[in-house]
Amino acid sequence: MAFTLPDLPYAYDALEPAVDKETMTFHHDKHHKTYVDKLNEAVDADSSLQGKSLEALFAGISKAPKAVRNNGGGHWNHSLFWELMAPQGETGEPSAELKAQIDKDLGGMDKFQEAFNAAGAGQFGSGWAWLIWQDGKLKVTSTPNQDNPLMDVADERGAVVLGADVWEHAYYLKYQNRRPDYLKAFWTVVNWNKVNDLFAAAKG
Repeated sequence: MAFTLPDLPYAYDALEPAVDKETMTFHHDKHHKTYVDKLNEAVDADSSLQGKSLEALFAGISKAPKAVRNNGGGHWNHSLFWELMAPQGETGEPSAELKAQIDKDLGGMDKFQEAFNAAGAGQFGSGWAWLIWQDGKLKVTSTPNQDNPLMDVADERGAVVLGADVWEHAYYLKYQNRRPDYLKAFWTVVNWNKVNDLFAAAKG
């Protein structure tokens, strides 16, 4: 089996009240596990896909089976998503370099968060909101389903700095149809230490 389900980096209830224990349990143990299982099935069935990293698969995902696009995206997106959150008190702060770049490209932290929340709330159906590094600038974007900005099918491609899952399974048990409330709460558990690392790596 080429791909495995990563452990959560914290307890299932560690992100409460922003993310409840029941949601986290189902989200990780059921939804993410299903993406991993189905991805392995799809890759096992096609020798041309075997031995490749997800990033390599994403570069040519337009030519891959839909099961690889959907489940590979689901696995990569969620593996990162767990790391992009942390319990309150362990989230850190945006680095001075990241703050300066957000000020320059997005008009400051408040406007950035408004744009990010709007991208997430405005994504029709299921998908993701993203902050990416593209051509020397930070940009807010979104993708449908389990697509991400590394895929050759993405409207906006770039290195991921931050992402938020806006599939209903990420929030519905607690927030029902109130996706904007979920996105507002998300900021209380954003792991800025991880975001800072991703930004530094993307900027090079």
